[in-house]
Amino acid sequence: MRVLLVGSGGREHTLAWKLAQSPLLEKLFCAPGNAGIEKIAECVNIKADDIAALKSWAREQKIDLTVVGPEVSLVMGIADHFREAGLKIFGPGQAGAMLEGSKVWAKRKMKKWGIPTADFTVFDDFDDARRHLARFYGGAVVIKADGLAAGKGVTVASGPEEAEQALYDIMVEKVFGDSGNRVVIENCLNGEEVSVLAITDGKKLAILPSAQDHKAIGEGDKGPNTGGMGAYSPAPIYTDQLAEITLDRVFKPLLKGFQEDYINFSGVIYAGLMVSEDDFNVLEFNVRFGDPETQAIIPRMQSDLLPLLAASAEGELGNLEPRWQNDHAVCVVISSGGYPGEYRTGYPIEGLSEIEKEKDDRIAIFHAGTKSKDGWIVTDGGRVLGVTAWGSNLDVALKKVYGAVEKIRFEGSYYRRDIAHKALKHYR
Repeated sequence: MRVLLVGSGGREHTLAWKLAQSPLLEKLFCAPGNAGIEKIAECVNIKADDIAALKSWAREQKIDLTVVGPEVSLVMGIADHFREAGLKIFGPGQAGAMLEGSKVWAKRKMKKWGIPTADFTVFDDFDDARRHLARFYGGAVVIKADGLAAGKGVTVASGPEEAEQALYDIMVEKVFGDSGNRVVIENCLNGEEVSVLAITDGKKLAILPSAQDHKAIGEGDKGPNTGGMGAYSPAPIYTDQLAEITLDRVFKPLLKGFQEDYINFSGVIYAGLMVSEDDFNVLEFNVRFGDPETQAIIPRMQSDLLPLLAASAEGELGNLEPRWQNDHAVCVVISSGGYPGEYRTGYPIEGLSEIEKEKDDRIAIFHAGTKSKDGWIVTDGGRVLGVTAWGSNLDVALKKVYGAVEKIRFEGSYYRRDIAHKALKHYR
């Protein structure tokens, strides 16, 4: 098969790494790719949001399957455009992508379809939202920009002042652009988060192993949210019993709701859950592979990924079930100094060849914000690399991953040193 992968981040490098191992693959292309992806795929200089150019190129190159990484492309309707042109594509159409594209739309659908989620109120006026906060909230509250914000549009405010500042930033200062035209204000839930992804053709599901993302920039989950500073899989809080509950109360009602509302959905459903001893709620849905969850999940996959994605795109998942190693995997993201705020790029990255020479087949370096320049691989984004290691237990994976991370150097580099550490209590 001739496959086009759309995107340029760590998630896309992970997918490329796995797809490149498929015996069914004839040729792998990536648009636009990065310095890591270009080693295993032919990179095409087309941006992920240039849908017309991507469609034209895919038709000319006789691409058998297009796999979409970024949510922006999906929300723009890339899957609809490709399908109308007779091109097979993995990912939901624009109607289904609204599940991630609008938090207001998603929350209202969850309420309609009976999917457990926190109580919420929607506002499109700053003063109305501020008055609502003053009347009903004195403690922690969650403020969410309605639209896409690269994983950074959610603020968990500890009190009224922080909540009002978040509202002001989103609705007045427009730090997330038009995504802040509306906000969702919802009750703050207590517990532990877990990410559960499933591949679907709209009728059947292939559920992937659980993972836990670390969104905050600072250790101990302090500071502003990022696109994700690391992840591990599996998440011990996601028990077999909870998996059954999630299937019955989240995934099945979601598919039923899509069918009732005549929304054809194929691709990835990503459920972000909040779990406590006596409660269970959906925080959000995404409609693509998580980043950096993918970097922790996919290396554990024993079976071929390509047939699964192709079957979903064709609407015929059938009885395909991926096989998984009974391993633990940890991904640590190395970011540019200053991220998620202002940061500089263009710094040479050292230490990559040193890790490659060790030829450890249970360590992988997934490029996110990188590019090639003058014989060097240099930084080209906020999240630069995702270093993943896996082993028979969490301790082994952690020792491996941090041993590799410490060998990588570039000016201003930053990473969290506590990824997956709160999971250790479950194993000791």
